[in-house]
Amino acid sequence: MDLVVCYDVVQNRRRGRLLRKMKEYLAHVQKSVFEGELEDSRLESLRQMILEEIDPAEDTVRIYQLCARCIPVTEVLGTGVYVEEGEADEVL
Repeated sequence: MDLVVCYDVVQNRRRGRLLRKMKEYLAHVQKSVFEGELEDSRLESLRQMILEEIDPAEDTVRIYQLCARCIPVTEVLGTGVYVEEGEADEVL
């Protein structure tokens, strides 16, 4: 499934840990935004990792699941690049 994950993490140390671990799952496309394809079986692992790294009283993480119709109509304006299947390790 295709995902977009964005976060607002208050503390620098937590934010840094989450950033490093998120790179193991998805492509880093903006400062606090990741996107890409993730197998259904890894989604629960991603959720669990996020819950271990954030403070739910202070931080917010949003996981958007994109449908097959959404991918072709996604627009990137400015200097961003499109994330193609299998590129999670190659972007930024």
